[in-house]
Amino acid sequence: MRNSFLCSSKWVAKAAIVCVALLFFVGHADASRIKELTKVKGVRTNQLVGYGLVVGLSGTGDGKDSQFTFQSLASLLERMGVTVDPKNVEKIENVAAVMVTADLPAFAKVGSKLDVTVSSIGDAESLTGGTLLVTPLKGADGKVYVVAQGPVSTGGYAVSGKAATVSKNFPTVGRIVGGGIIENEIPYAFVKKGALSLSLTNPDFTNAIKIVKSINSALKGRLACALDAGTIEVEIPQEYSGHTVELVAMIEQLDIEPDKSSKVVINERTGTVVIGESVRISTVAIAHGNLSIEIKENSDVSQPMPFAPGAAQGAGPTTSRDGSTITAPGGSTVVTSDTNISVAEEKSKLFLVKRSVTIADVVRGLNALGVSPRDLMIIFQALRAAGALEAELEVM
Repeated sequence: MRNSFLCSSKWVAKAAIVCVALLFFVGHADASRIKELTKVKGVRTNQLVGYGLVVGLSGTGDGKDSQFTFQSLASLLERMGVTVDPKNVEKIENVAAVMVTADLPAFAKVGSKLDVTVSSIGDAESLTGGTLLVTPLKGADGKVYVVAQGPVSTGGYAVSGKAATVSKNFPTVGRIVGGGIIENEIPYAFVKKGALSLSLTNPDFTNAIKIVKSINSALKGRLACALDAGTIEVEIPQEYSGHTVELVAMIEQLDIEPDKSSKVVINERTGTVVIGESVRISTVAIAHGNLSIEIKENSDVSQPMPFAPGAAQGAGPTTSRDGSTITAPGGSTVVTSDTNISVAEEKSKLFLVKRSVTIADVVRGLNALGVSPRDLMIIFQALRAAGALEAELEVM
């Protein structure tokens, strides 16, 4: 009996812990880590680029018009002791000139491997099955940081005949997994004068102050301050002297409830409308109608009756300057145009959209109009012009 009581007590305790944990997560459902909102200033990736050759292609390489490919191949062979004149080379279909790019991550060490992207710059049809020869990748300072080589994986194909071509994905762009080896490191100094700086991904005064308060509360002191809407400076505490990595890791795990910006983003090219959580609309009356105009053009040909009077007997057919009248022995053939224009305008009523409190109210009010995303773009622009849109409107 006692054992059953103890077991039930344990289950009750576990259930209570689970409930408390659920309540904790529900209460912090809108919280975000500082790690997702900021980046440590001075810690970033670096872009690298290089020029190389892909060999071993099955007749899908550069054609005879890519002279730089032949020159590059001749230079490569000359360095290996083979003298070739590019002018005597008519075509080499199993070689392609490519640009190789890669992103060197922060704190990457010598000997580490990274992925590289290979892109054709000539008229090659496909890089499938090819192998990239040794290619040095340089940074913006002209220094070589990575050397790349290996088989190219495109994940696609291209098959062509005399009258048709079938392709999947982009076979002229490939990737070499682990094909780049780091030869030089880039030094990173993210601590300067006993302080580190955090850069907000989306600069915002309110979020900057919230992050500062969260850091000061965790460090139990006024060690963090906001220099502007996008930069926060944190003084290294005495207990974290020489342990800056632990300090950064602790700061990144702190939670805040970020302030959401009121913004409506419109992409007219794709017909996409994205409404932010904090968007509100004042009470307005909206009437939106569609106007459609349809124009039809028809061309008719009027043929003369047999033996109708026309051109002189024995004369050949003649055509007028505008090409609409053809005169032939026995009469004239006339081309006439018939244009039909119809205009239809939708009879739309005036809808009252009340002031919204939540994003759900905004959606319900706009859905009542029954408009398409294209029409919604025009409505949001009109709402902004009328001063009823309590948000920023961004058109991409």
